[in-house]
Amino acid sequence: MAQPNAEPAEEYDYEGLPPNFSLVQNLVAGAVAGIAEHTCVYPVDAIKTRMQILTSGPSAGYNGILTGGYRMASKEGFSSLWRGVSSVAMGAGPAHAVYFATYEAVKHLMGGNKLGEQHHIAAAASGAAATIASDALMNPFDVIKQRMQLSGSRTAYKSMFDCARYLYRAEGLAAFYVSYPTTLATSVPFTALQFLAYESLSTSMNPNKNYDPTTHCIAGALAGGFAGALTTPMDVIKTMLQTRGSASDVELRKVNGLMDGVRLLHRREGLRGFFKGVRPRVITIMPSTAICWSAYEACKAYFIRQNDIIV
Repeated sequence: MAQPNAEPAEEYDYEGLPPNFSLVQNLVAGAVAGIAEHTCVYPVDAIKTRMQILTSGPSAGYNGILTGGYRMASKEGFSSLWRGVSSVAMGAGPAHAVYFATYEAVKHLMGGNKLGEQHHIAAAASGAAATIASDALMNPFDVIKQRMQLSGSRTAYKSMFDCARYLYRAEGLAAFYVSYPTTLATSVPFTALQFLAYESLSTSMNPNKNYDPTTHCIAGALAGGFAGALTTPMDVIKTMLQTRGSASDVELRKVNGLMDGVRLLHRREGLRGFFKGVRPRVITIMPSTAICWSAYEACKAYFIRQNDIIV
């Protein structure tokens, strides 16, 4: 039995990796968080993709979340809102496992786990490193997802595997990574902004950094919404690059990179075009990041309790 005045064991920050928290447990926590994040608000993400497509056709039908959702459900069936979710579910688990494992490892190496202190540089750098690693794994799944979210995809692709085979045969391996630089140009600042905001908010709301579901949920939602709104322009370009292979627009099909996309979008739609889909993006991201952080922190808290019991 421990004595009341005995020296306490070395304290570790709950928000960081405790000494007995294994890599496998961190991977599992990240995978659960990723699948939960992407699947729970998937229909709104499908509407956002339709809104962001650069087309000279009847895209006005997707100028709002409710009207866009109604149009998809009424013309293509309710299941159209969930087309491509299998790709996200398959890719999100491994990608988020890598994401959180990288984040925690880099944050720990940079000394970002000291109790009661805010470590903005460590949080931003850890988030950026995590994004580079996870997006390399997730990018092909994201391309497949967006192709399956397009109108007419039901007749073009029977499944995510059929879509992947078609893309590879028609456009080659480059089709899965043509948007990767743009994805990083979107995700790195998004993640850095999100982690900066999350660490600041969670530390302010919960200085002792104990497990607190309310703090993780609120801080995650606000941080995600803030970062998502600021990075919408790059997300529009990313959608353009990932869906160009299915476009009938010859000029759009020739877009090969970030700057090509920026020039074409600005010429056709002006500055306003760079914020297409900002509302569904924020509405999607806020609950997504709230769910993601809540699921991740819940898993981490569970494993910490289990490890303490074993020890």
